[in-house]
Amino acid sequence: MENQEFLAKLRKEKKIQLVEPNENVKESYLGKSESNLMSAKLLFDNDKLEEAVTLCYYSMYHSLIALLFRVGIKCENHAGAIILLNKLFGIENSDIAFAKKERIDKQYYTDFHITQKEVEEMIRIAENFNGEILDFISKLNAENVMKYRTLFASIFNKKKAKH
Repeated sequence: MENQEFLAKLRKEKKIQLVEPNENVKESYLGKSESNLMSAKLLFDNDKLEEAVTLCYYSMYHSLIALLFRVGIKCENHAGAIILLNKLFGIENSDIAFAKKERIDKQYYTDFHITQKEVEEMIRIAENFNGEILDFISKLNAENVMKYRTLFASIFNKKKAKH
C-alpha cells in the first residue's frame, strides 16, 4: 500500500488526527524517550543486547511522538508516525525505520546473532536521532506549528481531490 493511501486509511480509522498542540504530552514523551535510552544503556552494560535494541527503538519513537504532539498531531501507528516524519517535516526517517525493523527482529524472532558492536551502533543512532528531533522541536515557533498543521491537512485533501 502506498504511503498516501496508508495515511488516509489511518486518518479514516482516526488513528491519526489533528489535536491541540500539547506541551505537557510532548514533555512526557521526551521523558519516556530519555528513560528508554538510559535503560538501553544499562541493559547493554549488563549484556542484555536484545532488550537494549528494543529500548533504543522506543527511545527514538517516543521522541518522534513528542514532535508530533508539539505540532498537534496524534498518531497511534508506528509506521504512520515514521512516514509523517519524512513526509511532513522533511526529516530523514531511515534510521528510525531501521531501528523499528531491528526491534521487531530481536523482540519476536530467535534466529539471529547480535553483537555488542551492533548494539553500540544502535545506541549511537538513537542518540543522534533524538538529538536531531530535540533540536528540531526547540526551533519550532507558533508560525511553524501552524505551517505543519496546514501541511498535514493538505496531505489528506490531495487524496480527496483525486476522487
